[in-house]
Amino acid sequence: MMDIEAIKKILPHRPPFLFVDEVLEVSDDRILAKREIKDDEYFLTGHFPGEPIMPGVLIVEAIAQAGGVMLLRNRRNAIPLFMAIDKARFRKIVKPGDTLILEARLLQDRGKVVKIAGTAKVNDSLACEATILAGIRE
Repeated sequence: MMDIEAIKKILPHRPPFLFVDEVLEVSDDRILAKREIKDDEYFLTGHFPGEPIMPGVLIVEAIAQAGGVMLLRNRRNAIPLFMAIDKARFRKIVKPGDTLILEARLLQDRGKVVKIAGTAKVNDSLACEATILAGIRE
């Protein structure tokens, strides 16, 4: 539905800090996206040598970026800013070769402040869940 070039037109993030590769489905209150975890990701070098895993904070960032695509696709030139992360839970290790399926649902939209609930799954198994509060700067 949306490739990396379309995503770059919406999000201000760029590699190596862009964590959404493709959007599979999107509506005004829900998005489903994916991110392939490659063997040569910059963060795997030090986290951890000999047993590389994706840092949990970057999984939450990927969920937030997916939510950003959902929210900003109709608000051009806006920038999303983290305000709070609540109820973040990590359930499964994410390794090179995994495909993260990211889902974000809009819980509240107050114009300049939004709240989303998101998950990241690998092979239908929950890897991470979090509630994110973000500001939208126009």
